[in-house]
Amino acid sequence: MNKKNKFFDIYLELEQDITSGVYPAGTLLPSENVLAKRFSVSRETIRKALVLLLENGCIQKLQGKGSVVIDRERYSFPVSGLTSFKELQKSEHMNATTKVIRNERTILPDRIADFAGLPHGSTCLAILRVRYLEDEATILDYDYLLDKTEPIANEVLEDSLYQYLENEKGYEISYAQKEITVEPLNAEDKKYLALHGDTHVVVVKSTVFLKDTTLFQYTESRHRLDKFRFIDFARRR
Repeated sequence: MNKKNKFFDIYLELEQDITSGVYPAGTLLPSENVLAKRFSVSRETIRKALVLLLENGCIQKLQGKGSVVIDRERYSFPVSGLTSFKELQKSEHMNATTKVIRNERTILPDRIADFAGLPHGSTCLAILRVRYLEDEATILDYDYLLDKTEPIANEVLEDSLYQYLENEKGYEISYAQKEITVEPLNAEDKKYLALHGDTHVVVVKSTVFLKDTTLFQYTESRHRLDKFRFIDFARRR
């Protein structure tokens, strides 16, 4: 265990225990004293690890009782964060794969140009990907890159678009504005998603900006209702 970051290593191990069912939803974690003995650290180090679990939606502190494990049966999508699918896949321990359906330069659809505040007839790199979780098609991701982005290989898109743009192309992706709605199924939802009698999907629309405030991407992620919860954490100061 890394001595410098013991609390973070403990957080990761406890998070894995929660994810794997060692500590099921609704049960209490062992006391700080018990955890301190288990990891051979001080209670202060355990408290730092528990704070991380609390801030990441793994536990809830109950006065006089301890730390209760929160239900994480559904994958958690942070509303206020700007997180790539690969980063989310790693943090949520998803068994996930991606398939590229469409990858072409084309005219930006008028409805998206209106949403993004761009003139009709603007060009974009249009990408459609299906996300498979546990071998079921669960998400449709539409990405429209609005600048003069060069063609991007399907192999890159099946791995991580943001990792490629930031590490290979030097993009400084900074912030996004999001809109979340529940909408009826469209034709491509019915064609590509593994639906179980669903009539609607959760749709997250985002306009994404670079550090210099340039609007460079519009995304629309269409999620099957039964697999996800969308979360944010707010703290009263």
